[in-house]
Amino acid sequence: MQKSFPFYSAIIGGAVIFFSFGLLVGAQQVPQNAERKAQENRTAQCVAIPSFVDDKSVDFQLFWNVWESLENRFYKQPLSEEKLFYGAIKGMTAATGDPYTVFFDPTEAAEFNRELEGKFEGIGAEIAIKHDRLTVVSPLAESPAERAGLRPGDVILAIDKVDTATLSLDDAVSRIRGPKGTTVVLTILTKGAVETKDVQVKREEIIVKTVQWEIVADKVAYVRIFSFNEDTINDFKTTVSAVLKKNFAGVILDLRSNPGGYLDSAVEMASYWIPEGVIVEERFSDGRKDSYKAVGQARLEDQKTVVLVNEGSASASEIVAGALKDYGKATIVGEQTFGKGSVQDYSSLEGGSAMKVTIAEWLTPRGSSINETGITPDILVPMSAEDVNNDFDPQLERAIELLQ
Repeated sequence: MQKSFPFYSAIIGGAVIFFSFGLLVGAQQVPQNAERKAQENRTAQCVAIPSFVDDKSVDFQLFWNVWESLENRFYKQPLSEEKLFYGAIKGMTAATGDPYTVFFDPTEAAEFNRELEGKFEGIGAEIAIKHDRLTVVSPLAESPAERAGLRPGDVILAIDKVDTATLSLDDAVSRIRGPKGTTVVLTILTKGAVETKDVQVKREEIIVKTVQWEIVADKVAYVRIFSFNEDTINDFKTTVSAVLKKNFAGVILDLRSNPGGYLDSAVEMASYWIPEGVIVEERFSDGRKDSYKAVGQARLEDQKTVVLVNEGSASASEIVAGALKDYGKATIVGEQTFGKGSVQDYSSLEGGSAMKVTIAEWLTPRGSSINETGITPDILVPMSAEDVNNDFDPQLERAIELLQ
């Protein structure tokens, strides 16, 4: 099974990060001790296949030497061959230096798939590595993380007193996730603050809402998209049909704190405003490009639209915002977006494991790359901690002004 994701860094819940050892091409399990010597020769032949391997600099016998040394000399025995095996694979994907290229063991893969269905257990926050620090991209709406006061841009310095600077993204997620009813203590540095604070969050079952809407200021349709999962487009279709039955002056599409999800969902949503043309383009390492064009009827093509974004708007959210901005179909209001402009391919593997590999970067219709830079709003409207504490939303207020 393969799926493309423009982004999914990590939603902290029952799942881990949106992250066959190459040594064992054609093999499905680690050989047992009695069989190892016979297997090593066959393995050596297999590992010589990849074209990127330089025989003079890479000696795969070293892997087996280390493996055997651990099994024979490590003082806590017995070692789990399965854990060694999966740990080796995770180390290989981590060596790419790309936090979004990851391997899932069978348990993690099952959790990841459950998360894509919109249900998991945890604190309900999406995180990523930004500027080399573990950072909150966005807490999910009405989640334990949001109720605990976590905000986009918060830096997680420690998890249960363990310094996150020493942890990979998957290690951090593994420490934060857990069954409902349990708690985790996060040491947080809020943007602009000089002192850290400990935030205790109780894990719960999280049901991810996809679309919510209402009429605000009498004639403005306010539509908030929380994520781009399996249900998003069907929910959005229903919402658009309901909105079009109303007498409204314009649409506010709120993509704030939306971490992204499925690429095809983003393309289909943007197509509600864009009748034809390229919505997003993928650019591969060899320079090849694939284009994703508008699909379906542009039922909102003529509707005056404002898109709200912030630094928690990532991936699929940025695809929609970038396309609407490039085609002049909406005014973008808010703060600079997260800047996640790469595409991951997700594949199921043997034994229930899975792998997510960054295969390309995506470009806006005008050919702009937003990776690590984000999308700049047409109208910059910051939201301060004081605004949040006073339940005041200057970004939404500005959007309403533009549509009235």
